[in-house]
Amino acid sequence: MKTIDLHTHSLCSDGAQTPADVVRTAKEAGLAAIALSDHDSIVGVQEAMDTGNALGIEVIPAVELSAQSDTELHILGYFVDIHNKKLQDTMQYALQVRDERQEETCRKLNEQGFDITMDELRAEAHGNPVLCRAHFAQIMVRKGYAPSVKEAFSQYLSVGCYAYSNRQALTGPEAVSLIHEAGGIAVAAHLHLIKKPDDELREYLKSLIPYGLDGIEGYYTDYTPDMEQRYRAMAKELGLVISGGTDYHGANKPHITIGKGKGNLDIPYSVLDGLRERHCKIYG
Repeated sequence: MKTIDLHTHSLCSDGAQTPADVVRTAKEAGLAAIALSDHDSIVGVQEAMDTGNALGIEVIPAVELSAQSDTELHILGYFVDIHNKKLQDTMQYALQVRDERQEETCRKLNEQGFDITMDELRAEAHGNPVLCRAHFAQIMVRKGYAPSVKEAFSQYLSVGCYAYSNRQALTGPEAVSLIHEAGGIAVAAHLHLIKKPDDELREYLKSLIPYGLDGIEGYYTDYTPDMEQRYRAMAKELGLVISGGTDYHGANKPHITIGKGKGNLDIPYSVLDGLRERHCKIYG
């Protein structure tokens, strides 16, 4: 069976992995296709696609947009035109807001007694323009403030923790609409992190459909079998397609392997066929 991974990152990885490196890692893992879906950035997509063409692995142009929410809302955009002017301009603005968000997190960590600076965060990113919570987590582990990246998130950086900042550039409807303006299809990522009961989640997703929501992530690293079943049933009920991915971040999330997540994911190529069919239905 041909398998894929439609949720991978380079700019929020360990800093040592370029977009080309992520594609090479996927090729070595035997994947048939991946999507490089960096947070609020499309700067690495062309490099990933060029590498994919050279190596014979399919690379879908993608992006993961952070959106305003009481909890956490990320919208994945697939088949986006990375040369679209509005998408490029909005990504520049989103990176500016992202920097402001990390400055707020840094201040909150300082208030908790952690000696961390924005200069250290930028150094941890190794010149990448996208500054992430994962970079904070790596610093915290290295300085002995947390035993692992996962613990740094669960204790300090995740939604509901003191150092979390919910400042975002776009609303949910704006993120979905932007993806369509750039010729893509919009998929709500990791539904469990939205932290709503199923009935509220269903209504929330329905509210995004008029703006162009096309699908939801039906395969994901942290989903239980029960979550997978419920979310796929919800997608069918709402007329949404299914996507799937590991949320691979390289050494910043060492427990996640590309294509396999924590070891038990096998995302079939038919998932990509479904996304492509939806795209063709909309754009011809």
